[in-house]
Amino acid sequence: MADTMKGAKLRGGIRPSRKYGEGRVCAHKGCNTRLSQYNRREYCFAHAPVRFPRVRGRVVTES
Repeated sequence: MADTMKGAKLRGGIRPSRKYGEGRVCAHKGCNTRLSQYNRREYCFAHAPVRFPRVRGRVVTES
């Protein structure tokens, strides 16, 4: 048995990051924070609405 392993190269290139426009500003009234061109949201971190992640699993109720 050989002591080496063989494999194939990965095909295709690395996809570039999406850009959402330069010079955008937070949509909150009175906020002048410039948003990153890679931030797809319309608000900065300080003014973004609270979003709760989807929690998986069963619901535990007290009896």
